[in-house]
Amino acid sequence: MTLDASRFALHPRPPFRLDVTVIVLRRNAVNVVDRWEAEASIYRRVLVVDGSAVEVAVESVGTTEAPRLAVSIAPPESHRVLQQAIAQPLRLQLGLDVDLGPFYRGAAREEWLAPLVARFPGLKPPVMPTAFEALVSGIACQQLSLTAGMHVLGRLSKAYGVQFGGHHAFPRPEDLLRASAEDLRGIGFSMRKAEVILRLAKETEDGRLDLEGLAHLDTDEVIRRLCDLPGIGPWTAQYVALRALRRLDTFPTDDVGGRNNLQRLLGMPGRPNLAETQAILERWRPYQGLVYFYLLLDSISRDRRRGSA
Repeated sequence: MTLDASRFALHPRPPFRLDVTVIVLRRNAVNVVDRWEAEASIYRRVLVVDGSAVEVAVESVGTTEAPRLAVSIAPPESHRVLQQAIAQPLRLQLGLDVDLGPFYRGAAREEWLAPLVARFPGLKPPVMPTAFEALVSGIACQQLSLTAGMHVLGRLSKAYGVQFGGHHAFPRPEDLLRASAEDLRGIGFSMRKAEVILRLAKETEDGRLDLEGLAHLDTDEVIRRLCDLPGIGPWTAQYVALRALRRLDTFPTDDVGGRNNLQRLLGMPGRPNLAETQAILERWRPYQGLVYFYLLLDSISRDRRRGSA
């Protein structure tokens, strides 16, 4: 149902919960690009559409089994922006059309997985708007804690992202062309990471690197091509495949947090090694990535309960 040119409704495929989906999208409370207003159940993000910054607000006004989202666009003159320029990317980003029926049926038969899935009904697998954003995010978090990496990404967005209303979009490749490696080092990147990011930005902008074209390749080829890029190893490649391309058959197996979460889920005496992790994940094919999201959500929920205790 269309409300007006700057406010419209989206109807996700049920079940759907905006809150848990956005928590998985954000990863960490210090994320300044993907913002969540818990009391109002509103997700906000600044996007750049046709060169202009707009802020999109997504509010949950339905239920898990009958979901409905009210979307508004600011500034008021944003009625000139076609709804389709916002609506379809939002549907993709929040996974509104993903059918999780087969996953639910499989999870219900799993002794360890069924209770975890039952605690968070309506989680959809979200993705970042572009593969470039996911790639830069992955590079930032290499060999850092998630919180430290998110702080660096926040400073990057504030320095180079297009601004609207005091908030910033994630920098596009063209936004980073005015930065130097020393500039990014001052933000918190290592010199090596800074050089890699600027090279990838330049090659993406001039067309030598087609990151969005990865969507048309199978997962193994995606991983291979990403690993051919400078500064990109298996963990970052898997991260991009899952978080930008929604390859749900991908679990970042080198992710220490992910292995810790598997250890806790299965009651293992120690953290599984790479071979053990891969063997465990085989039982959940082709939804290993969705299990990763559920484990992440469970870990965040546990941390919040401990913080409020």
